Amino acid sequence: MELTDQKIAAVVREVLVEEFEVEPAKVTPEAHLFTDLELDSLDGIDLIIALEKKFGVKVDEEAAKQFRRVGDVCAFVARLRDERDAAK
Repeated sequence: MELTDQKIAAVVREVLVEEFEVEPAKVTPEAHLFTDLELDSLDGIDLIIALEKKFGVKVDEEAAKQFRRVGDVCAFVARLRDERDAAK
């Protein structure tokens, strides 16, 4: 499966909608995870675990602290994809 930016965004959206019952219309790149989507700190941990499972990546604590908006999460996964592809 090629991991395009669109695919990354779709999977992140799917996780937020299915795991945290967020309204799909609220999941935009600009949406703030904690204020707009009403996630709490425990949800943040669950989000990281779900992303690790879905994408087969490891999210370190420092990176996770940078997650504020949906777009931050997508950009992080895209950066990991690019690093992985460059290493091939």
